[in-house]
Amino acid sequence: MEFGILIAVVVALSVAAVARRYEWPAPLILVGVGLAIGWIPRMPEIDLHPEAVLFLILPPLLYSAAIDSSYHAIRDSRRGILMLALGLPVFTTLAVGYVAHLLLPQLPLAAAFVLGAVVAPPDAVSAQAIGRQVGLPRRIMTLLGGESLLNDATALTLLRVALAAAIGETTSAGRGVLMFLVAAIGGTALGLVVGYFISWVRSRLVDPPLESAVGFAVPFATYFIAEELHSSGVIAVVVAGLFLGQRSARDSYATRLQDNGIRKSVDVGLESFVFLLIGLQLPALIDGLAGESPVRIAIDATVVLVVVIVTRFVWVYPLTYLPRIFRRVRQNEPPPDTKSMFIVSWAGMRGVVSLAAAFTIPLTVDGGAAFPARGEILFLTFVVVVGTLLIQGTTLGWFARKLGVVADEAAQDRLAFATAQDKASRAAEELLDKRSAALTPDDPYQHKIAVLRKWVATQRNTAWESLGRGVEEIGESPTAAIDRMRGEILRVQRTVFIEERDAGRIDDEVLRMALRRLDFAEGTVDREAE
Repeated sequence: MEFGILIAVVVALSVAAVARRYEWPAPLILVGVGLAIGWIPRMPEIDLHPEAVLFLILPPLLYSAAIDSSYHAIRDSRRGILMLALGLPVFTTLAVGYVAHLLLPQLPLAAAFVLGAVVAPPDAVSAQAIGRQVGLPRRIMTLLGGESLLNDATALTLLRVALAAAIGETTSAGRGVLMFLVAAIGGTALGLVVGYFISWVRSRLVDPPLESAVGFAVPFATYFIAEELHSSGVIAVVVAGLFLGQRSARDSYATRLQDNGIRKSVDVGLESFVFLLIGLQLPALIDGLAGESPVRIAIDATVVLVVVIVTRFVWVYPLTYLPRIFRRVRQNEPPPDTKSMFIVSWAGMRGVVSLAAAFTIPLTVDGGAAFPARGEILFLTFVVVVGTLLIQGTTLGWFARKLGVVADEAAQDRLAFATAQDKASRAAEELLDKRSAALTPDDPYQHKIAVLRKWVATQRNTAWESLGRGVEEIGESPTAAIDRMRGEILRVQRTVFIEERDAGRIDDEVLRMALRRLDFAEGTVDREAE
């Protein structure tokens, strides 16, 4: 098992590296490679353990997405996000459940609702990974990201209620609502407490590596505590991530750099492994269908997949227009864009959370009888996950480009940055004026202040010159030329330090100290050149 996981990690990272190198859609290629590898004889099997996925993979990915999310953007789009994250999973569960009950006579309605809850939540990893590659506008990414951050909590709560009914425990709709409220309120409260506590602890630490280590443990500890308290671990992790993401501006620069590097590396590794893992599950799921008619299973899987896709359209369009009967909504929100609505409706890819949730279905019900149609539920879930990834994931970019719902917001970002940088530079110049006024004209510190003035002016000029990108220019701007030469100087200095170490005139500790300083300096040059 351990050897199989090692192979899977190596393959996932290798495929992801090639896909990124040639700008191919890495998630879709990884799923395809997983499907192909799963049929290779004598390959070590990698079973999907739901506890491992829900505890080791989901929390860090949700936490990272929450930190990178904009609280203000989510707040401004809260009605649309809540409509997708709360109402749509319930609607999908009911629609898929009723259809599955009609398709599979041996599937009781409660067990059919289990299937509906399992396939209800679009995947956070899929939405972010494919959306970024496609280049969707920021408002759509906010909707999809906000939805995928919260809908897992709704779907997993629905799954608990449906499972309780399916295995014979007493339950009701009222109990389900109560369970969700307890989970949501408890998760939100715990997330805020954890976020405030971790922010307080990190503000008192003076060791950036230790601060990053504390931050790395946050999603796992938060999820575990929330689940032990019978609240929503998903909501707790998301709230803690949003809280700490807003507070990150107060962290030291070294902590932010380390945190960002760690999170991005973990994200790439986990995302790659997750998509490969999805494809690897097919052989085991087919083995669980022994004795079933392939034709009937294929028809059932196709119908369920279509229902999952269509249900999202049926929910999004009416719930976008109906609230506009209220004047306040019409005044505060722009008119709906039907093209954007189509993209939001089409971007309903499912992922590993659905598969992990399906594998939590027990083998038996109360009384010892086998859980009805468990093998069919697992296979149908797999078809929905892979089908939405391959059908919607491969065509989302084409639809977005065809409908013109692709935004290059880099120019707007550069303008906003240049405007803010101009204000920041003016504030810095005012500070320098005050310091200079407190000194005599012949004070040697006046020269240092003059150097700082040039640096501040360079920051402003670099920001404004960046607005010229995207248009044809002859040559390069003065600031760009200086940045290029600074980069060349740093590379020459790095070569000399390495030669000095190789010649034995300095040891490795001195070299590491020199390289660390040069790396920070080069990083500054690269950031200013972006």
